[in-house]
This record gives sequence, C-alpha cells and structure tokens, in this order.
Amino acid sequence: MSTPYEMSDDLPVYVISVAAQLSGMHPQTLRAYDRLGLVSPGRSQGRGRRYSMRDILALREIQRLSREGVNLSGIKMLLDQHRELEQARRLVAELHAEVAQLRVELESTRAVAARLAELRRSGSDTRSGGEGREGLVPVRSARVAVWEPIAGPSGESGQPRGDK
Repeated sequence: MSTPYEMSDDLPVYVISVAAQLSGMHPQTLRAYDRLGLVSPGRSQGRGRRYSMRDILALREIQRLSREGVNLSGIKMLLDQHRELEQARRLVAELHAEVAQLRVELESTRAVAARLAELRRSGSDTRSGGEGREGLVPVRSARVAVWEPIAGPSGESGQPRGDK
C-alpha cells in the first residue's frame, strides 16, 4: 500500500451483515462456513468477524460451487488446494527473483575475478622491475584471497579486512 487510504484485498473491514449482503448469503451461513473452516475472517478487538474482499470472493466461489452440486467437504478441499497453489506461485516468484539477484552477483564476482587475474598477470610480468603487487596486501577468507591497497579506507596501513 502506497498511502494509508489504500486497502488491500486481504484487509478485514466488512462486518458480517455487509459481507452477507455482498456475497448474497445469510449471516448464519457465513457463521457456519467459518465454523467449517471454509472461510476464516479476521476478528475485531471485540471478537466480531471482519471479512476482507478476498473472503467475500471466496464466499461467492463457495456459492457457485455449491450450486454446481459440489458438497461442502469437496468445496473445502478445492479451496485448500487453491490456497496451496497460490502459495506455491508466490514461492516460485520469490525464487525467480532470488535467482535473478544471484545471477547479478555472480556476474559481479566474475568481473572482480577477471580483474584480479589481470592484476596478477601484470604483477608477474613486472615483478623483476619491483612493481606489480607492491602496495597490495593479501586479505584471506575461507575460499578466496582478495588483494587490497595497503592503506585502507580508515587509514590503517596493511591491515586485512575482517573475515568474509
């Protein structure tokens, strides 16, 4: 939500009488569906039911499936499977985003490795002249050694960075 006045579909705001009217059902039916676990509305501080737009859409779907002859236990199974599918889709989207981020980081790491290899080659070519790694100090971590300038950002001379 970008402003405090925008509402999400999951925000429980509708009292049972309004939710019943919006879904075309009787309030007792909504209470029964809550007891059966078909719809789980939020609760106010006084323990009154508060329905979200997503709850109302679920009630409409329950009504449609019921008209088509699906019994309540079948409807519950279908709704549970739909929730699991949505959860899996969200997880897949998160994993795709994470893979994309890891690819960016991998490319950055490859660029650093290539630059280090270039510096190492140029250092071995000019080692006889006294140049190359002069001014660099190795900083070790568990998997890689990184060469950094001797004078660090805080001015310490030749101090390795902390463990990576």
